[in-house]
Amino acid sequence: FHSSQNCGHAYPTFLAVLWCAGLLCSQAPAAFAGLMYLFVRQKYFVGYLGERTQSTPGYLFGKRIILFLFLMSVAGILNYYLVFFFGSDFEIHIKTITSAISPLLLIP
Repeated sequence: FHSSQNCGHAYPTFLAVLWCAGLLCSQAPAAFAGLMYLFVRQKYFVGYLGERTQSTPGYLFGKRIILFLFLMSVAGILNYYLVFFFGSDFEIHIKTITSAISPLLLIP
């Protein structure tokens, strides 16, 4: 029951950062991170059925994916304001960096 409740509490945060990262930064790395997050939450939930230490890797991995999505959102917002105020667009650079970093999410 406790793991199901934890998943329910984390889901709105996940959806918010997933949508912001996809809309403001890049869709492909955000979608990849979203799929990874769903698999990690499943691992967390199954780990909770065993010993308590089995759920910890899934929990920490999920937090790292949420942080990645949050940083993608912040980068997209900063790029929007740089375009609005200074006229300099770094969208191509941000998309390249996020596409290069997203496979690193597979490292446990």
